[in-house]
Amino acid sequence: MATRIYTKTGDDGTTGLFGGTRVRKDHLRIETYGTVDELNSIIGVALTESLPANLAEQLRSISSVLFTLGADLATPLEPPPAYDIPRITSEHIAELERWIDGHDDVLEPLKSFILPGGTPGAAHLHVARTVCRRAERNAVALASYEDVGAHVVRYLNRLSDYFFTAARAANAAQGVADVPWRPWS
Repeated sequence: MATRIYTKTGDDGTTGLFGGTRVRKDHLRIETYGTVDELNSIIGVALTESLPANLAEQLRSISSVLFTLGADLATPLEPPPAYDIPRITSEHIAELERWIDGHDDVLEPLKSFILPGGTPGAAHLHVARTVCRRAERNAVALASYEDVGAHVVRYLNRLSDYFFTAARAANAAQGVADVPWRPWS
């Protein structure tokens, strides 16, 4: 018999965290890792577009790290889990910073604020940036009630910076200018 995708355990409006604790599906922890899952889906959409190979490789890596982040967020630190759970580390943040710096080194310096747009790939990366900011806001709110670990909020903050830079890099790779903000137009 095939394994079924449905379990019916959530029909009462609850879901299980790693470790067995059940919470309502509108719990801030669920909202936070659900937003991370949404972000990962947007990366999947961005990867269907024509992106430079280095960006596509970075995005595939980030997609995998977002699964780690989801597991991290789905596993409260208290009580300590009975088994080892992958967590976001300072190395994940350092990797994003290296990628951001690498893109910034070849991009034209910004002379104004920019609007989302340009190539389809860049536009999707701007959507990823905004969803990432929502995930970050949710994580900050969750951290005011529960410990989420030392690196979760910092990773999301840096990841949104990465998406901004990656969107600019996607535009530049195709010779498309960023869309400048014109406040009086």
